[in-house]
Amino acid sequence: MPYLPKGSKKLLNAWAFYDWANSVYSLVIASAIFPIYYQALFKSANVETVNVLGGAIRSTPLISYTTAAAFLIVALISPILSGIADYVGNKKSFMKFFCYLGSVSCMGLYFFSIENIYISLLFYFFGLIGFWGSLVFYNSYLPDVAFPEQQDRISARGYSMGYVGSVILLLFNLAMVMKPELFGFGEGGEASMKAMKWSFVTVGIWWIVFSQYSFYFLPKGNKSGKKVSAQIFLNGFKELKGVYNSLSENIQLKRYLAAFFVYSMAVQTVMLVATYFGEQEIAWGGDDNKTMGLIVSILIIQLVAVGGATLTSRASEKYGNIFVLISINIIWVFICVVAFFIESPTQFYVTAGVVGLVMGGIQSLSRSTYSKFLPETKDTTSYFSFYDVAEKVGIVIGMMIYGFIDQITGSMRNSILFLVLFFITGVILLLRVPRNKNF
Repeated sequence: MPYLPKGSKKLLNAWAFYDWANSVYSLVIASAIFPIYYQALFKSANVETVNVLGGAIRSTPLISYTTAAAFLIVALISPILSGIADYVGNKKSFMKFFCYLGSVSCMGLYFFSIENIYISLLFYFFGLIGFWGSLVFYNSYLPDVAFPEQQDRISARGYSMGYVGSVILLLFNLAMVMKPELFGFGEGGEASMKAMKWSFVTVGIWWIVFSQYSFYFLPKGNKSGKKVSAQIFLNGFKELKGVYNSLSENIQLKRYLAAFFVYSMAVQTVMLVATYFGEQEIAWGGDDNKTMGLIVSILIIQLVAVGGATLTSRASEKYGNIFVLISINIIWVFICVVAFFIESPTQFYVTAGVVGLVMGGIQSLSRSTYSKFLPETKDTTSYFSFYDVAEKVGIVIGMMIYGFIDQITGSMRNSILFLVLFFITGVILLLRVPRNKNF
């Protein structure tokens, strides 16, 4: 592995390229093909509820609760892993482990079925853990590879590369699903379902293959030469406590984290359930129109998000990070209100375009803003572990509330409207963050 100095172009590109590798998961599995396959599976079997742990549950709350459970596990284990990684100095090894766990689990989704719902959900569960677990260590590399003045742009570049790469694979998967006969799957609905299953395999292969470029150039970490002992397993939680205690000395970071916790809860929930919402609540006029319409909507989001992430980074340079984040949260409020009323495909497409404009921006700018607010430290993994734990706990709460409202009201519209409260609270908390000319 060649040594590349901090801030070098090749190192920055190698870091950002991991977004190209892993974003196919968030697009194909979390947002596009798998949600369509999941809902079609229940519909083709004429099943509305399944018995899980002795109780009957609808398909959408089931996937919401499974998602929440996976994020809870990530929130619990990431402090332990970051503690070990910091102590031994091998965070790249942990990043690799979660990358491969997620990739193989994606391939395992090929076997997803209602008859084997437990093992099927387990593949989905570990896919989530692999994706988000690897991001704990990937994000922590940002202040290690980039100087503060580079972080907004390189963070946005990572998201942009992820959107472009994932769209390329999605277009290939879309061709497989819409024209299965061209790929040897046969014709008809069953052939399209088989093509969807093979698309999960392509995600795993893409993720593994393209991540190798990042793994080759990224440093292992701050190598200590120390070995893991039993007490090291608690170091991560001790480090989180240390980070939490340090917040009293950094009011800017403390108040920003509070705001991020709240609005990220809503952003990530919307991203995770958008396709399920479109599948259930929009009048598509037929299954073929629905499949095409949902994938086109996702493509719109991804393509617009490339420009959105770039525009957001440029706007932050002119107006400051916090002002731009406040503006984006206000836009999210309007998106959720509008989403409550939309019914036609055209309305859904327009809403998807606006979502794409602010989705990439709020993610990339949130990450780089946090990185800028960090104190001078070599212990970046612990600080980003704290960031990731806050995000994951927020997602657990958001998905549980979303699933609960969906379950008791029978409509995902009510859950979407409830998220408005989180975005409004996020705006209020961001207004409390002390600002200077750079932020």
